[in-house]
Amino acid sequence: MVLDAHALMVLFNDEPGADEVEKILLKAESGSPRLLMSVINWGEIYYSILRGASQEIADAKAHEIAGMRIEIIPVESDDLELVRQAGQFKATRKMSYADCFAAALAKIKSAELVTGDPEFKVVEGDLKKIRWLK
Repeated sequence: MVLDAHALMVLFNDEPGADEVEKILLKAESGSPRLLMSVINWGEIYYSILRGASQEIADAKAHEIAGMRIEIIPVESDDLELVRQAGQFKATRKMSYADCFAAALAKIKSAELVTGDPEFKVVEGDLKKIRWLK
C-alpha cells in the first residue's frame, strides 16, 4: 500500500478516516501490508505542519513517522522511473506535483493508494486501486 500525505494528515488531525489509517498502520506492524511513501510526500507532510503549526511540532511528527512501519521511498538519480512517471502524471493530469509522486509510486509498485484527497480521481483508472478514506 502507498500512503499519500493526506492519509497521515487525516490521522494527525483526527479527521474522518483517521480510524481507518490507524487500523492500516496497526496491521502493518505485523509486516502486512507493506506500507510505502514517497520522500516527496513525507516532505509535503513536514512543510504542511511547519507552515500550519511550528518547527517543534513538525519535528515531533517527523519523529512519529520514523517510528511507524512505513518505508520512505527516495528519489534516486540512478533510477528515475518514479520521477518519470510523476512527470507524466503532472504533464497529463491536473494534480499537484507532490500528489503525482504518490500516484506514480502506487502505479510503479502496482499497489493500493490510500488517500481521501479528491485530486486523485483523475488517476483512478491508471492505478490498481484507491482506498478512499471517508
